Amino acid sequence: MINGGHIIVYSRDAEADRAFFRDVLEYPHVDVGGGWLIFKLPPTEIAVHPTDGPETQELYLMCDDVDATVRSLTAKGVEFTQPVTDARWGRLTRFRLPGGGEVGLYEPLHERAIDL
Repeated sequence: MINGGHIIVYSRDAEADRAFFRDVLEYPHVDVGGGWLIFKLPPTEIAVHPTDGPETQELYLMCDDVDATVRSLTAKGVEFTQPVTDARWGRLTRFRLPGGGEVGLYEPLHERAIDL
């Protein structure tokens, strides 16, 4: 039946954001024509959170050590828009994509569903 997921990041500068995922994060990809790149992601989880506000979606990339990952990405010129914060469930921050959007970076402290 369902055998995967497909995440869409809408961008004001899609070429720059594609280059970021290709060159900075070094994600493997396919070119489906005209420079339209689709990236292979690491194993991914989905969580459903309650909200009283608008129903939205967010993209968080997971890592094993948020401090080391922040240092590595900062050395590659990535701009972080929030300091690393600690929560009961993990350590998180956000960084800016070249097109202006933001992506979360998350070191989970809970059991990871991708390990099932």
